[in-house]
Amino acid sequence: MIIYDSHQRKKVPFEPIKKDEVRMYVCGPTVYDDAHLGHARSSISFDLLRRTLEALGYKVTFVKNFTDIDDKIINKMNQTGKSLKEITEYYIDSYLRDMDALNVKRADIEPKATESLDAMFDLIDRLLEKGYAYKLPNGDIYFDTSKDEEYCRLSNKCQEDEVVHRVDTEGKKNPADFALWKACKGEGDVCFDSPYGKGRPGWHIECSAMIKKHIAYDGEYEIDIHGGGADLFFPHHENEEAQSHCAYGGHLAKYWMHNGFVQINGEKMSKSLGNSFFVKDALKHYPGEVLRFYLMSTHYRAPLNFSEEDLIASKKRLDKLYRLKKRVYGVTKKQEDKEFQNALLEAMKDDLNISKALAVVDEFVKVANEALDKNPKDKALKQKIVSNIEFIDKLLGVGGSDAYEYFQAGIDEETKAKINELIEKRSAAKKEKNFELADKIRDELKEMGIMIQDTPNGTVWEKV
Repeated sequence: MIIYDSHQRKKVPFEPIKKDEVRMYVCGPTVYDDAHLGHARSSISFDLLRRTLEALGYKVTFVKNFTDIDDKIINKMNQTGKSLKEITEYYIDSYLRDMDALNVKRADIEPKATESLDAMFDLIDRLLEKGYAYKLPNGDIYFDTSKDEEYCRLSNKCQEDEVVHRVDTEGKKNPADFALWKACKGEGDVCFDSPYGKGRPGWHIECSAMIKKHIAYDGEYEIDIHGGGADLFFPHHENEEAQSHCAYGGHLAKYWMHNGFVQINGEKMSKSLGNSFFVKDALKHYPGEVLRFYLMSTHYRAPLNFSEEDLIASKKRLDKLYRLKKRVYGVTKKQEDKEFQNALLEAMKDDLNISKALAVVDEFVKVANEALDKNPKDKALKQKIVSNIEFIDKLLGVGGSDAYEYFQAGIDEETKAKINELIEKRSAAKKEKNFELADKIRDELKEMGIMIQDTPNGTVWEKV
C-alpha cells in the first residue's frame, strides 16, 4: 500500500512496524458541541483507511480519543450551569450516534482525557526530570521547546506560524513553549488533584499519554499511523511528537496522515465564521449513507467545498448502485469475483484513491446491468453481483442497506405506516381473489408516489 506521509510530504510505501499489524491513533473531538461536517469528513477518511488495511489482511488496532476537559467545555458549563460530566457525556453520545449514522466503525479504544491523568503525570514527570519542562510560580508547567533540538522536525512550520499559535503567559521562557499542566485558577475553573497541585492538563499532552498507555510499541516508533485534520498538524501534532520524543526517546508515529478541510462558500468551515454545518442537521434531510458517500467522494487530502447541489448529484450516483441491488433482490447465495475485488483494492491501495475506486464501482454497475438485460435469469451472474455489492459495503461503507428501504428515505413514520397498511389490505384482497380492490389499492399507492413490486419475499415498495 502507498500512503501520503505529511512529514515527508510525499507518497511512500506503507511498511508497518510489526508484520501484519497496524496501530493507528486519530485525534477525536473536543466534546462541547454537536459534530459538524469537518468531524464527519475526518472520521470517514480514517474509516476508509482502516477498512482498506483490514481488507488487505492487517490486524488493525484503532484508537480515537475524546477531549473531555478544555476551555470550551468550561465555557459551556458556565453558560448552561451543567456539570462537566453532563456536558461531555451528552456530546460523546451525540457524536457516536452521528458517526453510526454515517456507518463509521467504532474505534477499538475510545479513551477520555479525564480517565488518562495518571498517564499524563508519568509523561510530565519524565519531562521535568530530564529538564525538558519547567514549572512557573503560579503552578503552570510548560514544555521548553528550546531544549528540543528536533522541535519542528515534523511540520517545518515553526518559523511562519509559531507566534500566531501561542498564548502569551507571564514567565514563559520561549514564545513557542506550550502548557503541559495548568494550575487551578480559582472559582469557575475545573481542577483535578495531581502531584503538582490542583489543575488540569494542557491540550497537547493527552494524545501522547493515551498512545503510550494503550498502544505504544517500544522502539524507534510508538505507533504506525497518527492521523487527524490538517489543522492539527501544527501545533498540536508537532507538540505531541516533541514531548513524546523527549520523554521516551524514538518518535511518536512512523507515518502522519491528515485530511483536508471542509469549506462552505469557499471558506474553511469554522465555528468562528458562523458556517459550521452540524451533522445532525444534514441527517434531517439526507440519509447517513448518502452523506457519507458525498463526503468520501472527494479525495481525503483535498479540500471539500460543501454544496447541496453536489450532494444531490452524488446521491444520484449512489442510487444507481441500489437500483442494481434491487435487480438481484432476494438472492442469498454469493459467488466471489476476485477480479473486481482486486481492482477496487488496487485503487484504495494508492493512498485511498477514491476517484479511481468509484470509477471501478461505476463500471461494475454499468456492465452488470447490461449483463442482466441480456441474461435476466443468470443465477451465477446475480450471485457475483451480490458478492461485489457486499465487498463495496465492506471496503467503502456504502451499499449495505436494504435496496427498497434505501428508496424510502424522507418518508415520515406515519406515512410509512399508512403505506404498509394499504399493502397488507392489498395482499388480503389478492388472497380473496378480489383483484378489483387490489388494483384500486395499487392505484391509490401510485397516486401517493409509491411504486410496489411483488417478490418471492413479499411486496416491497419505494418512493418514486
